[in-house]
Amino acid sequence: MRPRTARQPREPDWLSVEEARELILSRIKQLDHEAVRLTDALGRVLAADVESAVTHPAWDNSAMDGFAVLSRDVAAASRERPVVLKVVEAVAAGAFHTRALRPGEAVRVMTGAPVPTGADGVTRLEHTEPGPQPGTIRIVDSSGAGRNIRRRGEDLKVGARPLRAGTLLRPAEIGVLAMLGQPSVPVYCRPQVGILATGNELADFDELAEVHAGRRIMNSNSYALAAQVHEAGGEPVLLGIARDDPDSLRARLESALGNDALITSAGLAVGDHDYVKEVLDDLGMEFLFYRVEMRPGSPFTFGVLDAMPVFALPGNPVSAMVTFEVLVRPALRKMTGLLQYDRPWRRVRLAEPVITKGRLTHFYRVTLQEGEGGVLIARLTGPQGSGILTSMSEADALIRVPANSSLPAGTELDAIVLREK
Repeated sequence: MRPRTARQPREPDWLSVEEARELILSRIKQLDHEAVRLTDALGRVLAADVESAVTHPAWDNSAMDGFAVLSRDVAAASRERPVVLKVVEAVAAGAFHTRALRPGEAVRVMTGAPVPTGADGVTRLEHTEPGPQPGTIRIVDSSGAGRNIRRRGEDLKVGARPLRAGTLLRPAEIGVLAMLGQPSVPVYCRPQVGILATGNELADFDELAEVHAGRRIMNSNSYALAAQVHEAGGEPVLLGIARDDPDSLRARLESALGNDALITSAGLAVGDHDYVKEVLDDLGMEFLFYRVEMRPGSPFTFGVLDAMPVFALPGNPVSAMVTFEVLVRPALRKMTGLLQYDRPWRRVRLAEPVITKGRLTHFYRVTLQEGEGGVLIARLTGPQGSGILTSMSEADALIRVPANSSLPAGTELDAIVLREK
């Protein structure tokens, strides 16, 4: 490595949150797609429009157990003046009727069974009684007239496109694909995201004795970030811990090449042992920006190394998680093929005063509680230090507080919802 010198940023520095987000997304591309079995498609993102080759339902069918009828026969039926009809056949689900329905007749049908030609209503079973003669039924309620039939094609017709590329496949979408007879489905590949922690002070699970002795701290960032990557639709690849040494860092960073993205944490400052930017520079990274006007997390660097987006995050646990939510998660979601990158935003009302100083936009951790009229009340989780990781575990949302603000209780702000209650 060349001798260390003070590096003068040539790239944009101190971008606003919006500028940083837009620049990141402009350099992110959707990944290729692959075909997976339908049983493995939950949580994946559809890579092509799906066109229906079937009509569903394929025939007019009964929405409940009862009797298929002609509405004009039963429109005036009541318990005081029941209507008697002749039952000419019974049709179970999976069977078909043998003839059209005539006036004065009824056909016993089960839920899902085809209704006979001519029938325009189904009287539910509980609105009937045995008739006065064998093979007859007494209708004691008129509510089945013109109702309780699921019409052919009311859900889907041949040529319809019920699902579009970019759709997140949830259980309902999986059901639609099964209904269309698709045993496999084209989906975007999940981004493989390398996660590298840096720092001599960090320990992993095989070094717990050092942690218990008070000589090291646990590497929580790698595991929290891996969980965030997984939740965003990616596949985390843990790269371990790089020590505060250029050679160790270079070896770990080189091992990350070939992933779809890389996330590092810590080592971004200008101290004697902060080498992340310098080593990335030596490896040929194209730096796009160095810092963002946000707190926590202003020392956030983004660039591209060998076509791989690199997100260099701060080392404080809260700073790493918050910058991931605000700037990294949207990028990974775009890689997965989603058209909507963001978590839900909600308008919330402060339960207490909030003050910010300086030019940075603040993202505070809050709990949410529903107030009168359905308004969401936001309350700080407690101290907002960037090393207080429990403030993230307690948080329902991140409120966005403008720079240099003194906001009284009752002020309304925008919030990124982290979990719905």
